Amino acid sequence: MNLARFKRRHYTPHATAIEEMPHLSKALGGPRLMIKRDDLLGLTGGGNKTRKLEFLVAEALEQGADTLITVGAVQSNHCRLTLAAAVREGLKCQLVLEQRVPGSYDPGASGNNFLFDLLGVERIVVVEAGADLAGAMASLQADLAAQGRRGYIIPGGGSNPLGALGYAACAEEIQQQAFAAGLAIDHIVVASGSAGTHAGLVAGLVANSMGIPVTGINVRRPRAEQERNVHALAVDVAALAGVSIPIPRDAIVCRDEWVGPGYSLPTPEMVEAVRMFAATEGVLLDPVYTGKAAAGLIGLVRGGAFAADATVLFLHTGGSPVIFANQAVLGAPATPA
Repeated sequence: MNLARFKRRHYTPHATAIEEMPHLSKALGGPRLMIKRDDLLGLTGGGNKTRKLEFLVAEALEQGADTLITVGAVQSNHCRLTLAAAVREGLKCQLVLEQRVPGSYDPGASGNNFLFDLLGVERIVVVEAGADLAGAMASLQADLAAQGRRGYIIPGGGSNPLGALGYAACAEEIQQQAFAAGLAIDHIVVASGSAGTHAGLVAGLVANSMGIPVTGINVRRPRAEQERNVHALAVDVAALAGVSIPIPRDAIVCRDEWVGPGYSLPTPEMVEAVRMFAATEGVLLDPVYTGKAAAGLIGLVRGGAFAADATVLFLHTGGSPVIFANQAVLGAPATPA
């Protein structure tokens, strides 16, 4: 897999750390737990979308774009980081925000909503759940074209084959770090949402014959639907990267037991996970993605999914600014159901 042939911007000057989580491991009485700190990637507030944007923004610049257009939920980490990339490159940015929970958009809210304003977003269009998101972005692009400008559309989560190359590259980064540290990783756990991170990671692991299974913890969709989405994208990522090894269907595992009542809606398990990671390791999670992914990790450990001597890597995809818009949810301990 030769990713050097793709144009790429570089927003993080170093590999993100892989760290031990000894206190969490002890608290759970479980296996050796590690964490990959992609919450510390470059751009404002960090997070996994930075890796995807390195490839997507490079293409936008090559095409002469002056404005980035993208879509996400009302507290979207992807929208925050796309806006931050635009600022870094001297571009404008316009956002389509989908109210996946009715009435959830509050322009005066903290978290990412505040950062959209602070970073100087040019335009925000709010649509209801189930709206034609591609059409809304195309409309913004057409408005820009009528002004003699050029907009570049980035799909939700940056999750197309080009963007997902960022996590094929992350797989290679993990391989290099593990080799240098003499670290044998037995399993990886990651949030699975728009599918790009999960799909790119699996494609990169398969391409490098690493043999590490990945469990995605769903944050929105039922298991069967998410596994189809991730597998299809992983196949496309591998094809784009010139990988001849097929992506096995059984390499895609998505668990939906921790989604709860729906996307971004809190669960007692998520609240416990966010508070446990903070209190044991000083690591901040967000309630939408990493909080539920961590709840899945904790649930798997408690359920005996991993051998006692296993080494399990939790890929922290970021999103911590969202906690500041969720104090009412996260501010008191909760007992899991």
